[in-house]
Amino acid sequence: MRLDEITLNKISDWMWEVPRTGGMRVPAHIYASEHLMESIMHDDSLVQAANVAHLPGIVKHSLAMPDMHLGYGFPIGGVAATDPENGGVISPGGIGYDINCGVRLIRTDLEQADVRGKLKDLTNQLFRDVPVGVGSSKAIERLSRSELEKVATEGSAWAVGRGLGIPDDLERTENSGCLEGADFSRVSDHAAKRGAEQVGTLGAGNHFLEIDVVENIFHPEAAEAFGLAQGAIVLQVHCGSRGFGHQICSDYLKVMQRAVEKYNISLPDRQLACAPLNSDEGRSYFAAMACAANFAWANRQTIMHNSIRAFQKVLGRTRDQLGMRLVYDVCHNIAKFEEHTIDGARHTLCVHRKGATRAFPEGHPQTPGPYRHVGQPVLIPGDMGRQSFVLVGAPASMQQTFGSTCHGAGRMMSRSAALRQTRNRNIARELEDKGIVIRAKGRKTLGEEFSEAYKDVGEVVNVMHNAGIALKVARLRPIAVIKG
Repeated sequence: MRLDEITLNKISDWMWEVPRTGGMRVPAHIYASEHLMESIMHDDSLVQAANVAHLPGIVKHSLAMPDMHLGYGFPIGGVAATDPENGGVISPGGIGYDINCGVRLIRTDLEQADVRGKLKDLTNQLFRDVPVGVGSSKAIERLSRSELEKVATEGSAWAVGRGLGIPDDLERTENSGCLEGADFSRVSDHAAKRGAEQVGTLGAGNHFLEIDVVENIFHPEAAEAFGLAQGAIVLQVHCGSRGFGHQICSDYLKVMQRAVEKYNISLPDRQLACAPLNSDEGRSYFAAMACAANFAWANRQTIMHNSIRAFQKVLGRTRDQLGMRLVYDVCHNIAKFEEHTIDGARHTLCVHRKGATRAFPEGHPQTPGPYRHVGQPVLIPGDMGRQSFVLVGAPASMQQTFGSTCHGAGRMMSRSAALRQTRNRNIARELEDKGIVIRAKGRKTLGEEFSEAYKDVGEVVNVMHNAGIALKVARLRPIAVIKG
């Protein structure tokens, strides 16, 4: 299928449908405004959303969020649920290379005046304490294979057990920071070697550490529950499973290509390579993917601990005196078994979220206790020069999107195109002129990640808010950014 062969029907102001055609088992639903749809039509991500609808065992519809753009197999921003009892498959393309890339938000009792004179010192200390950049390593000592196995099976609890956090952090992390079913024997030696020195490191690309100010509150009840106050300082951490998860994905894409032939699975795109959830290949991939997910949670937990320590060094206060507490940690590249209602009956489904965030509403049993009366926090980072948002899951997400929403702004421009656009620009100076302190490993990343390479995250968030999927709680404004 080509883009010019796509039929696109407008269902509402915020949702479009690609109807079933050819080998599609279900329709594809696209969340977007008229304006955002114009940028979506510039690549083949719509074709990818339609291709996902061919997967065996897919339920109800293929989904794509308003930050969608071209990915590997699935569009980034893609969601699909498959039923293991009806031939459902698992596809690495529906999770991505950076398994459990996610966002962690830490609130504080600080206001901008408390850090204004020390913001550069604070940014420099964070840059020293959290290794950044391609191949960054050695935030902690190199882990033995047996210790890495504990990371891969225990997740955030491994870090907390080593004093790199407190037990309360686990309650405020999706899945308590550990995905069940991890089996380290399913991880290659190459992946283990790549991960041994990378716990506590940020990496490069769109990953970041960011100090923000809470600029606006839209939902006072949820903001109070999350501990967010207008004018307060917060810290965002955005990263994933580093080389460990990337290698696991690479290893299993080869396995899945063979599985497609073994199980006679017909696909419109070889990048959708998959295996039945109940097959040896499907179970092995899930077990290895869970190891990478747990590695990512331990990674963000360690980064958070080292970041709090940087605040303590510069500001001379304890964690309690700073009021630094984890609001929430969400993942947006993962597959998980969840219960959902389909045609009035409860089913356990494998929900693929690739560049999409879980958005469970108030009262859901997997929404953390402190937030169950308002709903799960949803963290939506923007680009490094503009706003980010905190949302809260809403009931419509369970009815329409398998409890899912967008994950960020979404790229509009390739990295090479971004570098061409910024060849004669000083992005660091432009950010400083906006009042944003910047530390980066190199100028190339700043060129690749400049604001205009991304959609306006405010537009993206408004689609999900107006569709009733996830509601706006707070807007965050960056004052310091650390990039790889």
